[in-house]
Amino acid sequence: MSSPADLPGPDWVEHSQAHTRAWVDEAIRKVIADANRSADTHLHVFPLPPEWGIDLYLKDESVHPTGSLKHRLARSLFLYGLANGWIDGDTTIVEASSGSTAVSEAYFAQLLGLDFVTVVPRKTSPEKIELIERYGGRCHFVDIPAEMYPEAERLAAETHGHYMDQFTYAERATDWRGNNNIAMSIFEQMALERHPVPEWIVVGAGTGGTSATIGRYLRYRRHHTRLAVVDPENSAFFPSWVHNTPDYSTGTPSRIEGIGRPRVEPSFIPSIIDLMVPVPDAASIAAMRHLHRVTGLSGGGSTGTNLWGVWHLVARMLESDIRGSVVTLICDSGERYGHSYYNDDWVARRGLDLAPYTSAIEHFLATGAWKPPHSPTHDG
Repeated sequence: MSSPADLPGPDWVEHSQAHTRAWVDEAIRKVIADANRSADTHLHVFPLPPEWGIDLYLKDESVHPTGSLKHRLARSLFLYGLANGWIDGDTTIVEASSGSTAVSEAYFAQLLGLDFVTVVPRKTSPEKIELIERYGGRCHFVDIPAEMYPEAERLAAETHGHYMDQFTYAERATDWRGNNNIAMSIFEQMALERHPVPEWIVVGAGTGGTSATIGRYLRYRRHHTRLAVVDPENSAFFPSWVHNTPDYSTGTPSRIEGIGRPRVEPSFIPSIIDLMVPVPDAASIAAMRHLHRVTGLSGGGSTGTNLWGVWHLVARMLESDIRGSVVTLICDSGERYGHSYYNDDWVARRGLDLAPYTSAIEHFLATGAWKPPHSPTHDG
């Protein structure tokens, strides 16, 4: 046990804190400066029949420096950790991630000169692994996705590092009132459109952070816009929302990278969601491929999931003779999925038949008649 004489004096303590604070100040400056150098992401118009009176916009998050929507989350998580005093110049950053968040966090860790290690499922796409390593990160693989969480905690304790824990902190690290979050960006870019306040915004859920930010912002700004969340096969979010069961678990990982979880994550806020749409994996892949064929825009599987939900909502608007706009996201680039979602052999090996979903999309856009193979939904 230390005696008072063994304890450091106040001058030493003050000097130590000042040194740490100076490093944190500079780290925050670097992160904010990086954001200041980056232009806002594009808002593309998807061509719909003009007689429908409905406008569809795709916010292209793939143009961030690290190529995905998760760039926003990683920036927020680093600022949150720095402002809370959890990260200093000697901290090893640890994360549990299915890929894109880890890519973006590796980028910011490299920017700040910090070591970064992420726990990822062994089946994570090789393109994402290559990007993580390109930014100086290290991948620690697990065979069972559910083991990511405890393994990340173990590594953080072992390295005396900081576990970023995106699944817990995503909904609180971002300022949902504004401060250039994704919701604020959408409404600023929509200001001069003919329907500036969307009828619907459609997003997926991985951590739940994006839906939490957008849903809260809509309420805070008192917009009439409703929030729809799409969910792929094997995910716990949709059944949990329908049955009001916060601890719902499927135990099976999603095949659509970046969204869907085998358990309900702490950042998922169900009370702000107006509609959930479960989306078959084959529909997600068919929709992302259709987007590329029609527009040349390349999105991943989660973008396809978004679009399948969009077609359902546009059909509802047509049936109800509602004119207006719908906004969704291109979450990341399809270039990351050349070995999988854009590979016919990969799709066939998983028993996914894209044809009926492709036909449903093409028939809908040609006629306005929505006849999907199956598409149950639930309103909140």
